[in-house]
Amino acid sequence: MEDFLTFFTTDRLIEIAGLAVGLAYLYFEYHANRLVWLMSVIMPMISICIYFRAGLYADFAINIYYFVIAVYGYIAWTFGFRKKERKPLPISRMPLKMYVIAVAALILIFSFLAWGLIHLTDSTVPYWDAFTTALSIVAMWMLARKYVEQWLAWFIVDAVCIGLYFYKGIYFYSGLYAVYTVIALFGYRKWLRLMRSQEH
Repeated sequence: MEDFLTFFTTDRLIEIAGLAVGLAYLYFEYHANRLVWLMSVIMPMISICIYFRAGLYADFAINIYYFVIAVYGYIAWTFGFRKKERKPLPISRMPLKMYVIAVAALILIFSFLAWGLIHLTDSTVPYWDAFTTALSIVAMWMLARKYVEQWLAWFIVDAVCIGLYFYKGIYFYSGLYAVYTVIALFGYRKWLRLMRSQEH
């Protein structure tokens, strides 16, 4: 009984809260509901505490970005980008030129983060932390633009995070990202159906 109680430390309870919000986030993202952005405001507040204490400094920093882009995403999903029309943003395929921009951004962000983590922190997993963070930044931008391919980017992030978080002892988040990995595939198919239905 004592071992059971000591397992549920403050850190564990914060992880459980993050797990609950993360599942709500996933539900709203799956259904392309703009409430996903409300979860995107709450989730970083929880994750900042977890990642800093675990020494995942890039993941800590990205949650500041998540907080800012949540506002951007809500506005984009609600009003779109065309000032004259002001209608909700539709789900769409990512244009080829955006792929070029996304890959270039991924390489630059990864290089910057990896260098910083190696030279400025005591991170034990600088390359993996930098990779998941860099790809998450790109994937979050893709989500804000409502590109269906954002699910594929998240699938890669989530699959890597399962092992990374388990290695760092963040077990509830490791389990959460295992769920994310599976849902990412279903989410991709769901958004394809939603995209086709909005075309009719």
